[in-house]
Amino acid sequence: MTQTTSQPFTLQSAPWGTLPSGREVTQYTLTGLQGLQVQVLDYGGTITSILAPDRHGQRANIVLGHPELAPYLSRDTSCFFGALIGRYANRIHGGQFTLEGQQHQVSQNEGSNSLHGGHTGLDNQMWQVEELQGANHVGLNLALTLPDGSEGHPGALDVQVQYLLNEQGELRIHYSATTTRATHLNLTQHTYWNLSGNPRNKVLNHEITVHADQYLPINDQLIPTGELQDVAGTPFDFRSSGRLGQRIEEEDVQLQRAGGYDHTYVLRGTGFKPAATLHEPVSGRVLEVFTTEPGMQLYSGNFLPDHSPHPCLQNFGRNAGVCLETQHFPDSPNQPHFPSTVLWPGEVFESITLYRFGVQS
Repeated sequence: MTQTTSQPFTLQSAPWGTLPSGREVTQYTLTGLQGLQVQVLDYGGTITSILAPDRHGQRANIVLGHPELAPYLSRDTSCFFGALIGRYANRIHGGQFTLEGQQHQVSQNEGSNSLHGGHTGLDNQMWQVEELQGANHVGLNLALTLPDGSEGHPGALDVQVQYLLNEQGELRIHYSATTTRATHLNLTQHTYWNLSGNPRNKVLNHEITVHADQYLPINDQLIPTGELQDVAGTPFDFRSSGRLGQRIEEEDVQLQRAGGYDHTYVLRGTGFKPAATLHEPVSGRVLEVFTTEPGMQLYSGNFLPDHSPHPCLQNFGRNAGVCLETQHFPDSPNQPHFPSTVLWPGEVFESITLYRFGVQS
């Protein structure tokens, strides 16, 4: 174990398991003010735990995660808990797109579609880690190169992701990337939040506000239809704070297709802006999300199994966590009226998402 200290911020690292290849996986523990603590693996850039205080100062883990490495090595059991996602987060219809006049077939790992980067994405890669420590922050810089042609995508892609815990009680995630060929890029973070601190408590009583007037309807393959639909008068209207589960069982075709919420919201404004606020009334914990991304996928954990043969999943179930995935729109490579996800050689992709932690009395 290594430890560096610059009070009140600390950074620790310790071995956390071994891959089948024999390579050792390390878990890093970032600790800030009021005992806010974030644990991250160099495997998948995965956030395994976030300890945050409630209104009484009692800390609990507010994200879904596993206590050991093994479940993270299979997507059947990892469920993308806490992982970095790319090179293309969310779905690409048919795993196909045309770029610079050339058709590309990428991995089809969800039926005929491509999901979260294909069979091998950012979530199941080893990252190079640089520790970051200052008087007012603590963090990690993670770096990875995906080769040209990986999962069928053009361009060698250099990706860096910085996790930074600051004195304002915020976790800042800064993504950057460059490519050797034109490629489609969509990066996100797939943490499942449960602010109660107990994954056996479903998140349907969490109160949520989403700063969006429109969302993207989906077809029966969970691919956007291309329409931008107003949330007004629909179960997708969270412009004012409302209980996540208050309308999730309504007879709405969009909810039925996804088994709940699994939809992209079109965030208001440009640049760095508020995306959502999540509040758990019993604990008082509050999570505010800000981003430079144009969209946010609201996913209510619909596909987490209520009854699983895997012991590592038996502490979780449907709606045990909610994801607030800041990103570009799904299937943008095939929907030219969506904001472009093309990254060109010579450009630097940059994106920031910030999570602010607090409590209501």
